[in-house]
Amino acid sequence: MSARVLISPPEIHPAPGFNHIAIADVGRVAYIAGQVALAPDFSIIGPGDLAEQTRAAMRNVELALNAIGATWQDVVRRTIYTLTPTEYATITSAIEEIQGSQVHPAQTIVGVTGLAIEGLLIEIEVTVALNSHS
Repeated sequence: MSARVLISPPEIHPAPGFNHIAIADVGRVAYIAGQVALAPDFSIIGPGDLAEQTRAAMRNVELALNAIGATWQDVVRRTIYTLTPTEYATITSAIEEIQGSQVHPAQTIVGVTGLAIEGLLIEIEVTVALNSHS
């Protein structure tokens, strides 16, 4: 597990579903490309359902983390691209369900007008600190 410190200074507004700062003592960094709600057969999981698409994208992120021997605790940055950025409560709840924790890295939610495949509502990319991994 990597050394990660999460900070939300009390002088900055509360951070619902994320921390303002993530400090990582890293030797190596992995960048996991944006993951979406696509099944292995390229079908969309949860058409029209933001919560289900968020869970599916997070499951794909988790598969990528597993492939490099990392865990959710190694994630130091998360960027979310979504057609519905104001639905952050729905997004946060679905993320917490998959990661099994209410502890979040530094995060940005970006509102977009579309994603690579019509019908996708969300895409999630993460940065991972791999300082203790070979």
